[in-house]
Amino acid sequence: MIKIKFPDGSVREYNEGVNGLQIAESISSRLAQEVLACGVNGEIYDLGRPINEDANFVLYKWDDEEGKHAFWHTSAHLLAEALQELYPGIQFGIGPAIENGFYYDVDPGDAVIKENDLPAIEAKMMELVAKKEAVVRKSISKEDALKMFGDRGETYKCELISELEDGHISTYTQGTFTDLCRGPHLMTTAPIKAIKLTTVAGAYWRGHEDRKMLTRIYGITFPKKKMLDEYLTLLEEAKKRDHRKIGKEMQLFMFSETVGKGLPMWLPKGTALRLRLQDFLRRIQTRYDYQEVITPPIGNKLLYVTSGHYAKYGKDAFQPIHTPEEGEEYFLKPMNCPHHCEIYKNFPRSYKDLPLRIAEFGTVCRYEQSGELHGLTRVRSFTQDDAHIFCRPDQVKDEFLRVMDIISIVFRSMNFANFEAQISLRDKVNREKYIGSDENWERAEQAIIEACEEKGLPAKIEYGEAAFYGPKLDFMVKDAIGRRWQLGTIQVDYNLPERFELEYMGSDNLKHRPVMIHRAPFGSMERFVAVLIEHTAGKFPLWLTPEQVAILPISEKFNEYAEQIKMYLKIHEIRAIVDDRNEKIGRKIRDNEMKRIPYMLIVGEKEAENGEVAVRRQGEGDKGTMKYEEFAKILNEEVQNMINKW
Repeated sequence: MIKIKFPDGSVREYNEGVNGLQIAESISSRLAQEVLACGVNGEIYDLGRPINEDANFVLYKWDDEEGKHAFWHTSAHLLAEALQELYPGIQFGIGPAIENGFYYDVDPGDAVIKENDLPAIEAKMMELVAKKEAVVRKSISKEDALKMFGDRGETYKCELISELEDGHISTYTQGTFTDLCRGPHLMTTAPIKAIKLTTVAGAYWRGHEDRKMLTRIYGITFPKKKMLDEYLTLLEEAKKRDHRKIGKEMQLFMFSETVGKGLPMWLPKGTALRLRLQDFLRRIQTRYDYQEVITPPIGNKLLYVTSGHYAKYGKDAFQPIHTPEEGEEYFLKPMNCPHHCEIYKNFPRSYKDLPLRIAEFGTVCRYEQSGELHGLTRVRSFTQDDAHIFCRPDQVKDEFLRVMDIISIVFRSMNFANFEAQISLRDKVNREKYIGSDENWERAEQAIIEACEEKGLPAKIEYGEAAFYGPKLDFMVKDAIGRRWQLGTIQVDYNLPERFELEYMGSDNLKHRPVMIHRAPFGSMERFVAVLIEHTAGKFPLWLTPEQVAILPISEKFNEYAEQIKMYLKIHEIRAIVDDRNEKIGRKIRDNEMKRIPYMLIVGEKEAENGEVAVRRQGEGDKGTMKYEEFAKILNEEVQNMINKW
């Protein structure tokens, strides 16, 4: 017998070899119909996989991320099975579940798969679903795996197998399709009731531009047709909120192929918006005793060798800059932390000097693959709202809590009321990709866990998601239409202080290592603005929006009066424009509604005579007539009330 411990702490005994479905059935038949996968000692299992030891056990349904993962992973295999029937000789790369659905990278040989082929592939998938095929897991030796896939001419699969350890290889079979896979999967394809293949794209094999370009097919599936319909409605809304489209309409930023891919340029309105965000964070940082610095846009290669970044990311960075001096190499700055370590070292430090909080809006450059670039959310040059806190070990938790307070202020000010946290720890097994001692890692991980508990912040623990130098706490924000975005991050680092030999003199007159905390409430200015655009659909908070007021003269006779109002508002720090086009007032109102300007002031003969304006509020219509001095006072009070909340 083995003991199975449930999330509520209760324990039941079962025969060794029991599977997740049998455990669910022992609780209730309805539960057994709803579960999709299970967790066994932190690992996700198929419901049919035997459990042979005592285990902490949890069941996952559709509402759980783990349940969706198994559902969409099986759907990726279903897509591959359909492609195998429709395109004989097709080769398969990888087909993972992703946050919303799945994709499969394939090499169709001489065939070309286009968007208009997707309906036929969907139909074939539904035909296969009707067979309710069992999904069967099988452990297989490396030798047998290489032979099986080699005999089928699956060169991509054989490449993957060659890198795996013998004894840790498994396959999954449904119908006539067998795939190399760790799982987990559904027990059958029967729960899949609605399918939508969304797009076709190109993707280099294993993400390297010197490898073959494969065809990537994206899709999503659901256990109910109604869910698919709701998702497609959401997609339409997401298109309307696309930050690339709105950013162009509002003239916030641009890209130029001549300047280079993934290199955004901020236009005047976007620059003003970004600077207001930076000033907002500066005011908060001042309250928390941060000091701002500026570091160069490049650094000597030895700086990044010392930090460990070169060993981890050097091959994926922009190529080094060679100077006329022999052997001298520089890199475009990929991160700010090594520079800040050098600033710390510039003076002798005492325990009385700590914590030292250094902040910078530092622009960094990273070479992202061209196929992965996407508007402002994935770029090659971006500015981090970066800060590094150097503190004593006994100060770590308090400093971590203070950073959590700052991130909370940022989210509340932007109406990101719905967010969750993720504690990213080391992989439980593969420790080779991390630097630093086990002792330091354990101390850092425990500090994050305790800080979340003290704040009462529910946080999901994800193993294998830590940075190479330390664990971190990531904040996932849900926007107005329910999409999740990763924004703020806090990281505890015992390793860079070790690598840079940072020291402070303790109260015992001995030298000690400080602990380093990395933090970025926005994450990057580019990504944060992109998410904010899509969250608000371009209707920014009044204090932040590029243009707060549009003044609309009824005819050109009142243009001078409109300019007079604009100058008054400008003196009172209100951002206003005059729409003096020779258009009817109805057209002007519609056009400025589309520009997402919060207030419109209509001025004609009566208003000019009385020193008044007719006020309209975005989305609310007519708000009455008043003196323009009174309007300025009301608007400034509205902005001040917003600011006072944080």
